[in-house]
Amino acid sequence: MIPRYTLPEMGAIWTEQAHFEQMLRVEIAVARAQIGRGMVPAEAVRVIEARAHIDVTRIEEIEKTTDHDVIAFVSQVAETVGDEGRYLHLGLTSSDVVDTGLALQLQAAGRRLIDDLDALIEALVARARAEAGTVMMGRTHSVHAEPTTLGMKIAGWAFEVARDRARIAAAAADAATGKISGPVGTYSHLDPDLEEEVLTALGLHRDPVSTQIVQRDRHAALIAAIAITGGSLERIATEIRNLQHTEIGELMEPFRAGQKGSSAMPHKRNPILCERIAGMARLLRGYAVTAMENQPLWHERDISHSSAERVMLPDATILLDYMLVKTRGLIVRLVVRPERMRENIERGLGLHCSSRVLLALVEEAGMSREEAYTVVQSNSMKAADERCQLRDTLAADPEVAARLSDESLAVCFDESYFLRNVPTAIARLDDLVPARREAADVAR
Repeated sequence: MIPRYTLPEMGAIWTEQAHFEQMLRVEIAVARAQIGRGMVPAEAVRVIEARAHIDVTRIEEIEKTTDHDVIAFVSQVAETVGDEGRYLHLGLTSSDVVDTGLALQLQAAGRRLIDDLDALIEALVARARAEAGTVMMGRTHSVHAEPTTLGMKIAGWAFEVARDRARIAAAAADAATGKISGPVGTYSHLDPDLEEEVLTALGLHRDPVSTQIVQRDRHAALIAAIAITGGSLERIATEIRNLQHTEIGELMEPFRAGQKGSSAMPHKRNPILCERIAGMARLLRGYAVTAMENQPLWHERDISHSSAERVMLPDATILLDYMLVKTRGLIVRLVVRPERMRENIERGLGLHCSSRVLLALVEEAGMSREEAYTVVQSNSMKAADERCQLRDTLAADPEVAARLSDESLAVCFDESYFLRNVPTAIARLDDLVPARREAADVAR
Protein backbone atom coordinates (compact mmCIF):
# COMPACT_ATOMS: atom_id res chain seq x y z
CA MET A 1 0.00 0.00 0.00
CA ILE A 2 1.23 3.50 -0.78
CA PRO A 3 2.49 5.49 2.23
CA ARG A 4 -0.36 8.02 1.85
CA TYR A 5 -2.87 5.55 3.27
CA THR A 6 -0.61 3.50 5.56
CA LEU A 7 -0.83 4.16 9.30
CA PRO A 8 2.32 3.28 11.27
CA GLU A 9 1.11 0.42 13.48
CA MET A 10 -0.56 -1.56 10.71
CA GLY A 11 2.15 -0.73 8.22
CA ALA A 12 4.79 -2.14 10.59
CA ILE A 13 3.05 -5.53 10.55
CA TRP A 14 3.53 -5.87 6.79
CA THR A 15 7.10 -4.71 6.19
CA GLU A 16 9.53 -7.15 4.61
CA GLN A 17 11.49 -7.06 7.85
CA ALA A 18 8.40 -8.09 9.85
CA HIS A 19 7.52 -10.77 7.29
CA PHE A 20 10.89 -12.51 7.65
CA GLU A 21 11.01 -11.98 11.42
CA GLN A 22 7.76 -13.91 11.79
CA MET A 23 9.18 -16.69 9.62
CA LEU A 24 12.24 -16.73 11.88
CA ARG A 25 9.95 -17.09 14.91
CA VAL A 26 8.55 -20.21 13.29
CA GLU A 27 11.98 -21.63 12.50
CA ILE A 28 13.16 -21.11 16.07
CA ALA A 29 9.95 -22.57 17.55
CA VAL A 30 10.44 -25.70 15.45
CA ALA A 31 14.10 -25.97 16.48
CA ARG A 32 13.10 -25.70 20.15
CA ALA A 33 10.55 -28.47 19.74
CA GLN A 34 13.16 -30.64 18.05
CA ILE A 35 15.46 -30.51 21.09
CA GLY A 36 13.28 -32.87 23.11
CA ARG A 37 13.08 -35.26 20.19
CA GLY A 38 16.87 -35.53 19.86
CA MET A 39 16.88 -33.85 16.46
CA VAL A 40 18.69 -30.63 17.39
CA PRO A 41 21.23 -30.06 20.20
CA ALA A 42 20.04 -27.63 22.86
CA GLU A 43 23.28 -25.67 22.55
CA ALA A 44 22.70 -25.20 18.82
CA VAL A 45 19.29 -23.68 19.50
CA ARG A 46 20.82 -21.34 22.06
CA VAL A 47 23.29 -20.18 19.43
CA ILE A 48 20.54 -19.74 16.85
CA GLU A 49 18.48 -17.68 19.29
CA ALA A 50 21.46 -15.52 20.18
CA ARG A 51 22.84 -14.90 16.71
CA ALA A 52 20.01 -15.20 14.18
CA HIS A 53 18.81 -11.95 12.71
CA ILE A 54 17.21 -10.71 9.53
CA ASP A 55 19.02 -8.75 6.83
CA VAL A 56 16.47 -7.98 4.11
CA THR A 57 19.07 -6.53 1.78
CA ARG A 58 21.14 -9.71 1.97
CA ILE A 59 18.05 -11.88 1.42
CA GLU A 60 17.24 -9.91 -1.71
CA GLU A 61 20.82 -10.31 -2.90
CA ILE A 62 20.76 -14.10 -2.43
CA GLU A 63 17.32 -14.36 -4.06
CA LYS A 64 18.74 -12.91 -7.27
CA THR A 65 20.57 -16.22 -7.59
CA THR A 66 18.11 -18.67 -6.00
CA ASP A 67 14.93 -17.09 -7.37
CA HIS A 68 13.34 -18.50 -4.20
CA ASP A 69 12.72 -16.17 -1.30
CA VAL A 70 12.45 -18.85 1.41
CA ILE A 71 15.75 -20.47 0.43
CA ALA A 72 17.29 -16.99 0.38
CA PHE A 73 15.85 -16.33 3.84
CA VAL A 74 17.18 -19.59 5.30
CA SER A 75 20.60 -19.02 3.72
CA GLN A 76 20.84 -15.48 5.06
CA VAL A 77 19.86 -16.46 8.59
CA ALA A 78 22.26 -19.41 8.50
CA GLU A 79 25.05 -17.01 7.56
CA THR A 80 24.41 -15.00 10.71
CA VAL A 81 24.34 -18.12 12.90
CA GLY A 82 27.43 -19.97 11.68
CA ASP A 83 27.86 -23.76 11.84
CA GLU A 84 24.70 -24.21 13.93
CA GLY A 85 22.76 -22.75 11.03
CA ARG A 86 22.61 -26.26 9.54
CA TYR A 87 19.86 -27.04 12.07
CA LEU A 88 17.54 -24.39 10.64
CA HIS A 89 14.63 -25.54 8.50
CA LEU A 90 15.27 -29.17 9.44
CA GLY A 91 12.43 -31.33 8.07
CA LEU A 92 10.40 -28.32 6.95
CA THR A 93 8.96 -27.32 3.61
CA SER A 94 8.74 -23.68 2.60
CA SER A 95 5.01 -23.35 3.19
CA ASP A 96 5.33 -24.63 6.75
CA VAL A 97 7.26 -21.48 7.49
CA VAL A 98 5.55 -19.09 5.09
CA ASP A 99 1.95 -19.94 5.99
CA THR A 100 2.61 -20.12 9.71
CA GLY A 101 4.51 -16.83 9.60
CA LEU A 102 1.64 -15.33 7.60
CA ALA A 103 -0.80 -16.55 10.26
CA LEU A 104 1.18 -14.59 12.84
CA GLN A 105 0.97 -11.46 10.68
CA LEU A 106 -2.76 -11.91 10.14
CA GLN A 107 -3.24 -12.42 13.87
CA ALA A 108 -1.50 -9.12 14.57
CA ALA A 109 -3.42 -7.33 11.82
CA GLY A 110 -6.69 -8.72 13.15
CA ARG A 111 -5.95 -7.38 16.63
CA ARG A 112 -5.25 -3.95 15.17
CA LEU A 113 -8.54 -3.98 13.25
CA ILE A 114 -10.50 -5.06 16.33
CA ASP A 115 -9.02 -2.16 18.30
CA ASP A 116 -10.03 0.19 15.49
CA LEU A 117 -13.53 -1.22 15.38
CA ASP A 118 -13.94 -0.90 19.15
CA ALA A 119 -12.90 2.74 18.99
CA LEU A 120 -15.32 3.45 16.14
CA ILE A 121 -18.20 1.69 17.88
CA GLU A 122 -17.64 3.76 21.02
CA ALA A 123 -17.57 6.97 18.96
CA LEU A 124 -20.77 6.02 17.12
CA VAL A 125 -22.58 5.11 20.33
CA ALA A 126 -21.53 8.34 22.03
CA ARG A 127 -22.63 10.44 19.06
CA ALA A 128 -25.92 8.54 18.71
CA ARG A 129 -26.77 9.25 22.34
CA ALA A 130 -25.78 12.89 21.97
CA GLU A 131 -28.00 13.31 18.89
CA ALA A 132 -30.88 11.14 20.12
CA GLY A 133 -33.25 14.12 20.10
CA THR A 134 -31.90 15.88 17.00
CA VAL A 135 -34.99 15.71 14.78
CA MET A 136 -34.52 15.40 11.04
CA MET A 137 -36.48 14.19 8.07
CA GLY A 138 -36.20 10.54 7.21
CA ARG A 139 -35.93 9.90 3.51
CA THR A 140 -36.75 6.89 1.35
CA HIS A 141 -35.92 6.94 -2.37
CA SER A 142 -34.29 10.33 -1.49
CA VAL A 143 -37.81 11.69 -0.88
CA HIS A 144 -39.18 12.95 2.45
CA ALA A 145 -40.81 10.09 4.36
CA GLU A 146 -41.40 10.56 8.11
CA PRO A 147 -39.32 12.25 10.82
CA THR A 148 -36.52 10.43 12.59
CA THR A 149 -33.59 11.63 14.64
CA LEU A 150 -29.91 11.80 13.82
CA GLY A 151 -29.31 9.62 16.87
CA MET A 152 -31.47 6.87 15.38
CA LYS A 153 -29.54 7.05 12.13
CA ILE A 154 -26.16 6.83 13.87
CA ALA A 155 -27.36 4.09 16.21
CA GLY A 156 -28.09 1.97 13.16
CA TRP A 157 -24.54 2.55 11.98
CA ALA A 158 -23.20 1.52 15.39
CA PHE A 159 -25.00 -1.81 15.35
CA GLU A 160 -23.87 -2.52 11.80
CA VAL A 161 -20.24 -1.84 12.69
CA ALA A 162 -20.65 -4.10 15.73
CA ARG A 163 -21.76 -6.89 13.40
CA ASP A 164 -18.69 -6.16 11.26
CA ARG A 165 -16.55 -6.51 14.37
CA ALA A 166 -18.02 -9.93 15.10
CA ARG A 167 -17.38 -11.08 11.53
CA ILE A 168 -13.79 -9.85 11.51
CA ALA A 169 -13.05 -11.25 14.96
CA ALA A 170 -14.26 -14.71 13.93
CA ALA A 171 -12.51 -14.65 10.55
CA ALA A 172 -9.24 -13.30 11.97
CA ALA A 173 -9.22 -15.98 14.65
CA ASP A 174 -9.73 -18.65 11.99
CA ALA A 175 -7.00 -17.16 9.79
CA ALA A 176 -4.55 -17.46 12.71
CA THR A 177 -3.96 -21.06 11.64
CA GLY A 178 -0.61 -22.59 10.83
CA LYS A 179 0.78 -25.93 9.75
CA ILE A 180 4.02 -27.88 10.21
CA SER A 181 2.95 -30.92 8.22
CA GLY A 182 5.45 -31.12 5.39
CA PRO A 183 5.39 -31.17 1.58
CA VAL A 184 1.84 -32.52 1.11
CA GLY A 185 0.49 -32.39 4.66
CA THR A 186 1.24 -36.02 5.56
CA TYR A 187 3.84 -35.33 8.32
CA SER A 188 6.39 -37.25 6.32
CA HIS A 189 9.39 -35.67 8.09
CA LEU A 190 8.01 -34.26 11.34
CA ASP A 191 5.30 -35.85 13.47
CA PRO A 192 1.93 -34.28 14.35
CA ASP A 193 2.81 -33.85 18.02
CA LEU A 194 5.66 -31.53 17.07
CA GLU A 195 3.26 -29.40 15.01
CA GLU A 196 0.91 -29.22 18.00
CA GLU A 197 3.73 -28.11 20.29
CA VAL A 198 5.03 -25.47 17.88
CA LEU A 199 1.66 -23.94 17.08
CA THR A 200 0.63 -23.89 20.72
CA ALA A 201 3.84 -22.06 21.57
CA LEU A 202 3.13 -19.55 18.81
CA GLY A 203 -0.49 -19.06 19.87
CA LEU A 204 -1.95 -20.35 16.61
CA HIS A 205 -4.57 -22.90 15.61
CA ARG A 206 -3.56 -26.13 13.90
CA ASP A 207 -4.98 -26.96 10.50
CA PRO A 208 -6.56 -30.39 11.15
CA VAL A 209 -5.76 -31.64 7.66
CA SER A 210 -3.62 -29.43 5.46
CA THR A 211 -2.02 -29.96 2.10
CA GLN A 212 1.28 -28.25 1.47
CA ILE A 213 -0.50 -25.08 2.59
CA VAL A 214 -3.20 -23.88 4.93
CA GLN A 215 -6.33 -23.84 2.79
CA ARG A 216 -7.39 -20.43 1.53
CA ASP A 217 -11.05 -20.47 2.56
CA ARG A 218 -9.90 -18.94 5.85
CA HIS A 219 -8.18 -16.07 4.11
CA ALA A 220 -11.14 -15.58 1.79
CA ALA A 221 -13.47 -15.33 4.79
CA LEU A 222 -11.27 -12.68 6.38
CA ILE A 223 -11.04 -10.57 3.26
CA ALA A 224 -14.78 -10.94 2.69
CA ALA A 225 -15.40 -9.70 6.24
CA ILE A 226 -13.04 -6.80 5.57
CA ALA A 227 -14.88 -5.96 2.34
CA ILE A 228 -18.26 -6.06 4.10
CA THR A 229 -16.90 -3.72 6.76
CA GLY A 230 -15.71 -1.41 4.00
CA GLY A 231 -19.27 -1.44 2.67
CA SER A 232 -20.57 -0.38 6.07
CA LEU A 233 -18.12 2.51 6.19
CA GLU A 234 -19.11 3.47 2.66
CA ARG A 235 -22.77 3.49 3.72
CA ILE A 236 -21.94 5.93 6.52
CA ALA A 237 -19.81 8.07 4.21
CA THR A 238 -22.43 8.07 1.46
CA GLU A 239 -25.15 9.24 3.85
CA ILE A 240 -22.98 12.08 5.09
CA ARG A 241 -22.11 13.02 1.51
CA ASN A 242 -25.76 13.12 0.56
CA LEU A 243 -26.73 15.19 3.59
CA GLN A 244 -23.93 17.63 2.78
CA HIS A 245 -25.54 18.48 -0.57
CA THR A 246 -25.97 22.23 -0.87
CA GLU A 247 -29.72 21.75 -1.22
CA ILE A 248 -29.88 19.70 2.02
CA GLY A 249 -26.99 20.95 4.16
CA GLU A 250 -27.84 19.03 7.32
CA LEU A 251 -24.44 17.45 7.97
CA MET A 252 -20.93 18.43 6.96
CA GLU A 253 -17.51 16.92 7.17
CA PRO A 254 -15.17 18.76 9.52
CA PHE A 255 -13.24 21.50 7.73
CA ARG A 256 -10.11 22.66 9.50
CA ALA A 257 -8.53 26.09 9.41
CA GLY A 258 -6.47 26.49 6.26
CA GLN A 259 -8.20 23.68 4.41
CA LYS A 260 -9.27 24.41 0.84
CA GLY A 261 -11.88 22.72 -1.32
CA SER A 262 -11.05 23.86 -4.83
CA SER A 263 -8.17 25.50 -6.62
CA ALA A 264 -10.63 27.54 -8.69
CA MET A 265 -13.67 28.08 -6.42
CA PRO A 266 -12.87 29.45 -2.95
CA HIS A 267 -16.39 28.77 -1.67
CA LYS A 268 -16.09 24.99 -2.02
CA ARG A 269 -16.33 22.75 1.04
CA ASN A 270 -16.28 19.27 -0.41
CA PRO A 271 -16.89 15.91 1.36
CA ILE A 272 -13.48 14.62 0.31
CA LEU A 273 -12.98 12.21 3.19
CA CYS A 274 -16.33 10.52 2.59
CA GLU A 275 -15.49 10.24 -1.09
CA ARG A 276 -12.11 8.75 -0.25
CA ILE A 277 -13.74 6.13 1.98
CA ALA A 278 -16.18 5.27 -0.80
CA GLY A 279 -13.35 4.77 -3.27
CA MET A 280 -11.40 2.56 -0.87
CA ALA A 281 -14.44 0.38 -0.26
CA ARG A 282 -14.39 -0.45 -3.98
CA LEU A 283 -10.83 -1.71 -3.65
CA LEU A 284 -11.79 -3.93 -0.72
CA ARG A 285 -14.60 -5.52 -2.70
CA GLY A 286 -12.12 -6.24 -5.48
CA TYR A 287 -9.77 -7.92 -3.03
CA ALA A 288 -12.64 -10.12 -1.83
CA VAL A 289 -13.03 -11.47 -5.36
CA THR A 290 -9.29 -12.14 -5.55
CA ALA A 291 -9.34 -13.94 -2.19
CA MET A 292 -12.12 -16.22 -3.36
CA GLU A 293 -10.29 -16.97 -6.58
CA ASN A 294 -7.32 -18.07 -4.47
CA GLN A 295 -9.33 -20.94 -2.99
CA PRO A 296 -9.33 -23.51 -5.85
CA LEU A 297 -5.61 -24.25 -6.08
CA TRP A 298 -4.40 -27.28 -8.06
CA HIS A 299 -3.91 -30.59 -6.27
CA GLU A 300 -2.03 -30.21 -2.96
CA ARG A 301 -0.93 -26.70 -3.86
CA ASP A 302 0.14 -24.42 -6.64
CA ILE A 303 1.63 -20.97 -6.25
CA SER A 304 -0.94 -18.83 -8.05
CA HIS A 305 -2.28 -17.49 -4.74
CA SER A 306 1.10 -16.27 -3.52
CA SER A 307 1.63 -13.25 -5.76
CA ALA A 308 -1.95 -12.09 -5.23
CA GLU A 309 -1.66 -12.38 -1.45
CA ARG A 310 1.55 -10.38 -1.29
CA VAL A 311 -0.54 -7.43 -2.49
CA MET A 312 -4.03 -8.28 -1.26
CA LEU A 313 -3.49 -9.14 2.40
CA PRO A 314 -1.33 -6.15 3.34
CA ASP A 315 -3.37 -3.75 1.23
CA ALA A 316 -6.77 -4.88 2.51
CA THR A 317 -5.82 -4.72 6.18
CA ILE A 318 -3.89 -1.46 5.80
CA LEU A 319 -6.77 0.15 3.91
CA LEU A 320 -9.42 -0.92 6.40
CA ASP A 321 -7.24 0.26 9.29
CA TYR A 322 -6.98 3.68 7.62
CA MET A 323 -10.71 3.78 6.83
CA LEU A 324 -11.73 2.89 10.38
CA VAL A 325 -9.48 5.51 11.95
CA LYS A 326 -10.65 8.19 9.53
CA THR A 327 -14.31 7.28 9.96
CA ARG A 328 -13.98 7.58 13.72
CA GLY A 329 -12.52 11.06 13.33
CA LEU A 330 -15.32 11.94 10.94
CA ILE A 331 -17.99 10.88 13.45
CA VAL A 332 -16.36 12.62 16.41
CA ARG A 333 -15.96 15.94 14.54
CA LEU A 334 -19.07 15.71 12.36
CA VAL A 335 -20.75 19.10 11.90
CA VAL A 336 -24.48 18.87 12.66
CA ARG A 337 -26.90 21.62 11.61
CA PRO A 338 -30.20 21.10 13.45
CA GLU A 339 -31.54 24.44 12.23
CA ARG A 340 -31.19 23.25 8.65
CA MET A 341 -32.87 19.99 9.57
CA ARG A 342 -35.82 21.93 10.94
CA GLU A 343 -35.90 24.15 7.86
CA ASN A 344 -36.03 21.10 5.60
CA ILE A 345 -38.83 19.57 7.64
CA GLU A 346 -40.85 22.78 7.27
CA ARG A 347 -40.16 22.89 3.55
CA GLY A 348 -41.93 19.54 3.36
CA LEU A 349 -45.28 21.29 3.95
CA GLY A 350 -46.44 18.68 6.44
CA LEU A 351 -46.61 15.99 3.78
CA HIS A 352 -44.81 13.60 6.12
CA CYS A 353 -48.01 13.43 8.20
CA SER A 354 -50.05 11.88 5.37
CA SER A 355 -49.84 8.41 6.94
CA ARG A 356 -51.36 9.70 10.20
CA VAL A 357 -54.28 11.28 8.35
CA LEU A 358 -54.80 8.07 6.37
CA LEU A 359 -55.06 6.05 9.59
CA ALA A 360 -57.37 8.61 11.21
CA LEU A 361 -59.79 8.49 8.29
CA VAL A 362 -59.86 4.70 8.44
CA GLU A 363 -59.88 4.18 12.21
CA GLU A 364 -61.88 7.21 13.37
CA ALA A 365 -64.04 8.11 10.37
CA GLY A 366 -64.74 4.60 9.12
CA MET A 367 -63.62 5.16 5.53
CA SER A 368 -62.27 2.25 3.53
CA ARG A 369 -58.49 2.29 3.22
CA GLU A 370 -58.66 2.68 -0.54
CA GLU A 371 -61.04 5.62 -0.32
CA ALA A 372 -59.03 7.28 2.43
CA TYR A 373 -55.78 6.76 0.52
CA THR A 374 -57.26 8.45 -2.57
CA VAL A 375 -58.44 11.46 -0.55
CA VAL A 376 -55.12 11.95 1.25
CA GLN A 377 -53.06 11.37 -1.88
CA SER A 378 -54.99 13.94 -3.94
CA ASN A 379 -54.62 16.54 -1.20
CA SER A 380 -50.94 15.74 -0.84
CA MET A 381 -50.32 16.25 -4.55
CA LYS A 382 -52.24 19.51 -4.45
CA ALA A 383 -50.23 20.76 -1.48
CA ALA A 384 -46.95 19.83 -3.18
CA ASP A 385 -47.92 21.42 -6.53
CA GLU A 386 -49.32 24.62 -5.02
CA ARG A 387 -46.67 24.84 -2.27
CA CYS A 388 -49.15 25.06 0.57
CA GLN A 389 -49.49 23.18 3.83
CA LEU A 390 -51.10 19.73 3.65
CA ARG A 391 -53.08 20.49 6.79
CA ASP A 392 -54.70 23.48 5.07
CA THR A 393 -55.68 21.54 1.94
CA LEU A 394 -57.17 18.78 4.09
CA ALA A 395 -59.11 21.23 6.24
CA ALA A 396 -60.57 22.77 3.08
CA ASP A 397 -61.59 19.38 1.65
CA PRO A 398 -65.32 18.74 2.37
CA GLU A 399 -64.79 14.97 2.55
CA VAL A 400 -62.15 15.36 5.24
CA ALA A 401 -63.88 18.17 7.12
CA ALA A 402 -67.03 16.08 7.36
CA ARG A 403 -65.17 13.24 9.01
CA LEU A 404 -62.34 14.77 11.07
CA SER A 405 -62.64 17.66 13.51
CA ASP A 406 -60.00 20.38 13.65
CA GLU A 407 -58.75 18.80 16.87
CA SER A 408 -58.45 15.35 15.27
CA LEU A 409 -56.66 16.83 12.29
CA ALA A 410 -54.26 18.70 14.58
CA VAL A 411 -53.36 15.45 16.34
CA CYS A 412 -52.35 13.97 12.99
CA PHE A 413 -49.74 16.71 12.61
CA ASP A 414 -48.17 16.22 16.04
CA GLU A 415 -44.53 15.41 15.25
CA SER A 416 -43.87 13.85 18.64
CA TYR A 417 -46.06 10.87 17.75
CA PHE A 418 -43.57 9.70 15.15
CA LEU A 419 -40.69 9.84 17.61
CA ARG A 420 -42.30 8.44 20.75
CA ASN A 421 -40.37 5.15 20.56
CA VAL A 422 -36.97 6.59 19.74
CA PRO A 423 -35.80 6.39 23.39
CA THR A 424 -36.49 2.65 23.38
CA ALA A 425 -34.33 2.12 20.31
CA ILE A 426 -31.56 4.38 21.62
CA ALA A 427 -31.51 2.47 24.90
CA ARG A 428 -30.50 -0.64 22.97
CA LEU A 429 -27.08 0.95 22.53
CA ASP A 430 -26.40 -0.27 26.07
CA ASP A 431 -25.88 -3.68 24.45
CA LEU A 432 -22.82 -2.22 22.73
CA VAL A 433 -21.49 0.30 25.23
CA PRO A 434 -23.21 0.55 28.62
CA ALA A 435 -24.19 4.13 29.36
CA ARG A 436 -22.54 3.99 32.78
CA ARG A 437 -19.19 3.08 31.20
CA GLU A 438 -19.44 5.96 28.75
CA ALA A 439 -20.25 8.34 31.61
CA ALA A 440 -17.22 7.09 33.54
CA ASP A 441 -14.99 7.66 30.50
CA VAL A 442 -16.25 11.23 30.19
CA ALA A 443 -15.66 11.86 33.89
CA ARG A 444 -12.04 10.76 33.57
